[in-house]
Amino acid sequence: MDNYRAHVLVCGGTGCSSSGSATLIERFHEKIAENHLEKEVKVVRTGCFGLCEAGPVVIIYPDGTFYSRVKPDDVEEIVTEHLLKGRKVEHLVYVDHATREQNAEKKLEDITFYKHQHRIALRNCGVIDPENIDEYLAMDGYKALEKALTQMTREEVIDEILKSGLRGRGGGGFPTGLKWKFTYQSQADQKYVACNADEGDPGAFMDRSILEGDPHAIIEAMAIAGYAIGASQGYIYVRAEYPIAVKRLSIAIEQARDYGLLGKNIFETGFDFDLNIRLGAGAFVCGEETALMHSIEGKRGEPTARPPFPAVKGLFDKPTMLNNVETYANVAQIILHGAEWFAAMGTEKSKGTKVFALGGKINNTGLVEIPMGTPLRTIIYDIGGGCPNGKKFKAVQTGGPSGGCLPESLLDTPVDYDNLIAAGSMMGSGGMIVMDEDNCMVDIARFYLDFIVDESCGKCAPCRIGTKRMKEILDRIVEGKGEEGDIEKLERLAETIKATALCGLGNTAPNPVLSTLRFFRDEYEAHIKEKRCPAHHCKSLLQYKIDPAKCRGCTACARVCPADAITGTVKNPHVIDPSKCLKCGSCMEKCRFGAISRE
Repeated sequence: MDNYRAHVLVCGGTGCSSSGSATLIERFHEKIAENHLEKEVKVVRTGCFGLCEAGPVVIIYPDGTFYSRVKPDDVEEIVTEHLLKGRKVEHLVYVDHATREQNAEKKLEDITFYKHQHRIALRNCGVIDPENIDEYLAMDGYKALEKALTQMTREEVIDEILKSGLRGRGGGGFPTGLKWKFTYQSQADQKYVACNADEGDPGAFMDRSILEGDPHAIIEAMAIAGYAIGASQGYIYVRAEYPIAVKRLSIAIEQARDYGLLGKNIFETGFDFDLNIRLGAGAFVCGEETALMHSIEGKRGEPTARPPFPAVKGLFDKPTMLNNVETYANVAQIILHGAEWFAAMGTEKSKGTKVFALGGKINNTGLVEIPMGTPLRTIIYDIGGGCPNGKKFKAVQTGGPSGGCLPESLLDTPVDYDNLIAAGSMMGSGGMIVMDEDNCMVDIARFYLDFIVDESCGKCAPCRIGTKRMKEILDRIVEGKGEEGDIEKLERLAETIKATALCGLGNTAPNPVLSTLRFFRDEYEAHIKEKRCPAHHCKSLLQYKIDPAKCRGCTACARVCPADAITGTVKNPHVIDPSKCLKCGSCMEKCRFGAISRE
């Protein structure tokens, strides 16, 4: 194996790839060759580093210099100054949002974004080349599978997962070991292991990033699960919109087969196990386990009533054990380090860590992995860096379309399954969207309900019809046509849908509406009773006004107005005609004197 004095790690996750990291890698190879450094410096395409806000990201080891927002034109300077002359390029070094420091000597774990995190599921993301199995093996890869097959019985593997307290990271939070145990106890001539990599929540990209950055961790975990329950075949169901994840997963499966880590007689133990990928078309409902299995079978992705549960009758009517990507990403580490190690992290009922996709009105967008029980305030302010442009935090939405919006008063809520449910939201798969003072909570509820209406499979009337009626009411409210009694109608519909829908999608569909009604009821009432949007967001309820004391009569606003709604003479105050105003905001953007306000 070649030894290099420096490694240039370039983020190859979807975010940085869309920002041109592939071009950066090509440019690094060119400039390294021009400076005759090929035998000294190695360029590595990794998975996501997590700090997506700073992308494209380049980290140079062994010193760990963190370069952010690197452009192709910057590569020559990095190669000639840093790699050739040993002088770090200070103006490209990442600036910590929290401390405003730009310190080239600071280690990655000392950056505010990272120092509150504890990485288990993301341990190899941004560290290894996901398309090179040897790098995964160098990080103790497949040692857990070897240990399980050669030193542990099936019952001991299941017991270890049970004792660890690992719960399903896909949203439901069901004890993973218990699910494995139920499937193990089912008697059948064939069993299956399945992985849910559908990840349909808006703003969620945890599973995608794990598959892109550490695909072998999922393959190893599924093989361990196959051994534990007595299955010889596994399926990974991943949405086709994840081309990088699909590509790297396909490469990893072929590599594992070539190394004898998938297929027949693994580790000479007589255990056979293989994996196949099934692509989904992007239907949100296929995140529900029975709908997912129908889709794998080539059927329409619709849920079915339970029982029987998949542990008894799943894929092809055989016992099937299904977990999501993040759940599997913890398995090998539990087998390697022991249940007690994992259970020592987190809270009494929620063990270990949780990965969140932090997005919305937040400075440090990206992936974070924190111990269970970490307060929301730590995630949003210490890790996320708070809201941009000095805006005031308003709410955080957790759990995707099935979750809820939590206000500032609940920022000290510890993040775990039970506390989030008690607060009126849920963990979900791990999306976390931050909203500031400019967000209208009524419109936010409408956004998520609009998503649910589009994604409902239509099999049951409560979800198919009920959510549509709720959205129609919300449409009227944000358009200034709300009526007395609309709030009560929303509440009655929500409770009925929750109680009668067929699957988890329908049961939780009203949650964004119920949580915003619970914490931001005054905004609903302002929309209905006062025909006013407190956040100045809903276009139909806006009114633009010109302050005559500030207006200089420059006519700039009148000249830019597309509807000729502004009248006035030069050097005299102007007036906006509300009946003509399109509420486009062009006049407000053009005014240099702050004379135009939005109410």
